[in-house]
Amino acid sequence: MDFSSKLLENAVYEMSQLPGIGKRTALRLVLHLLKQPDQRTENLASSLLDLKEKIQFCSNCHNISDTLVCEICANTKRDSSLVCVVEDIRDVMAIENTGQFRGTYHVLGGKISPMEGVGPQDLTINSLVTKVKKGEIKELIFALSSTMEGDTTNFYIYKQISGLGVRTSTIARGIAVGDELEYADEVTLGRSILNRVPFEGSLKSN
Repeated sequence: MDFSSKLLENAVYEMSQLPGIGKRTALRLVLHLLKQPDQRTENLASSLLDLKEKIQFCSNCHNISDTLVCEICANTKRDSSLVCVVEDIRDVMAIENTGQFRGTYHVLGGKISPMEGVGPQDLTINSLVTKVKKGEIKELIFALSSTMEGDTTNFYIYKQISGLGVRTSTIARGIAVGDELEYADEVTLGRSILNRVPFEGSLKSN
């Protein structure tokens, strides 16, 4: 891709470093910014700088926050004894968008993955175990992705808190309504069979 301006080329290069942004898309975005009023571009640049310089991670759950303790943990209407264990901040946002969960969270910051050089020490597992040992948590809900790394992480945490008197559960996994069995992967289908419910019960839920 040939550029008539080194400034344009540099801007396109930096924009293309974002995930999911190729050089053509980056060029389109940069040219769009050039057409915008100066104030709008300055606001964008300022918000990105503020994000890097001022963002914090909640001292309790490790979620992104503007303050030392995030709004979820600080909310007295939330059930702090019910903790949902997630991989990253996007999972918190996804669950919050359902409006169905009134507990709190613990953000691990990833999953155990030896292939990628990520071990338990690279995640926030120790602080989770410390919270469990304090005796204030009644139940942990494992809400990690259904992958080998996710299952490995769940099992590792389970072993770490075994015997500490806390209940553990995992989000339900199975065949989505409307999906054909032939298109389901083996792991999903297997878990659906293992977690089967009485046929009469399935009729009542319809």
